[in-house]
Amino acid sequence: MPDKPGRNAIEVVDVSKIFGSGEGQVAALDTVSVSIRENEFFTLLGPSGCGKTTLLRLIAGFDFPTAGEILLYGQDIAPLPPFKRPVNTVFQSYALFPHMTVADNIGFGLEMLGKPKAQIKVRVAEMLKLVKMEALAGRRTSQISGGQQQRVALARALAPQPKVLLLDEPLSALDYKLRKEMQIELKRLQHETGITFIFVTHDQEEALTMSDRIAVMSSGKILQVGSPWDIYDKPAERFVADFIGETNFLTAAIAGVSDGKAQATLKSGATINATVAEGFQPKDKATIVVRPEHAKLTAAKGDLSGTVENIVYFGTDTHIQVRLDSGEAFTVRQQNTRSAGCGFEQGEKVGIAIGNDAAQVLRD
Repeated sequence: MPDKPGRNAIEVVDVSKIFGSGEGQVAALDTVSVSIRENEFFTLLGPSGCGKTTLLRLIAGFDFPTAGEILLYGQDIAPLPPFKRPVNTVFQSYALFPHMTVADNIGFGLEMLGKPKAQIKVRVAEMLKLVKMEALAGRRTSQISGGQQQRVALARALAPQPKVLLLDEPLSALDYKLRKEMQIELKRLQHETGITFIFVTHDQEEALTMSDRIAVMSSGKILQVGSPWDIYDKPAERFVADFIGETNFLTAAIAGVSDGKAQATLKSGATINATVAEGFQPKDKATIVVRPEHAKLTAAKGDLSGTVENIVYFGTDTHIQVRLDSGEAFTVRQQNTRSAGCGFEQGEKVGIAIGNDAAQVLRD
């Protein structure tokens, strides 16, 4: 998916957040900078404790940065309290009022803003239609399902027409099937409203499915920002490659770099071309990453050779786990067809062919 053009809705400039004092200090964010574009579905992705929710809270105004600036369309909003920011948040727990109807929950924020009743009625009707909840307008939120409650929370957050909507892991409490449905719904809502969405998740598949761009975070830092394709197919660092999907790591000797390609000699003795990130000059030794679906098993000799250790059937595809002659583990993913089996057996000697654009040199 290509990057979207346009001005920046949010700019985070050299933001740090330190909790505690003295020896008990913890740096939740360490000089983080990122620009989020207008009308973009932007995801902060990383494991628990990486700083993604802290960054979201700083944008929302629930906490204040220790250092740095947070700009909304060029205006520094870091000193402003939450109610003075044109930003709304949907939390992991939806925080709906169980004694109130769906319509009343959606209109509650507008009432707090002092909007006229006639205007609130019209806006609530628009939001009910947007989230496809017209038939349940008069039902209490304690009497509807989890997925329906999430739609109400989204409608309530969208009703005041915020410039930015923040979403803090709002799908985590839903079952798998409903979560997949709501991923599509969230993307639809973002497209229809044109509002900038900033989404926090630790779920890699969720991030890849929904985002225009993704920022991968670890230990209070942003390691890489890019489209889902960039993050998955062109990871710049080992952590990014390891965190996003399944992958294979190989040690290689680098003979030289030219036009963004490195000549990499594997332990098998085979020489392959591996893509190098812009501006990165690898040392004599480097780590090479190859996604399982970008390699192919063969009965003949390939770039690598080894023995099939395990075959795991996943329905849509099969993972063949190989122990290389060098001792390294390597997984190949094959898409399944109507014919039974993957064509190989446990204990069989196999070769592995690596395509010309399949390998990437990583920063460790």
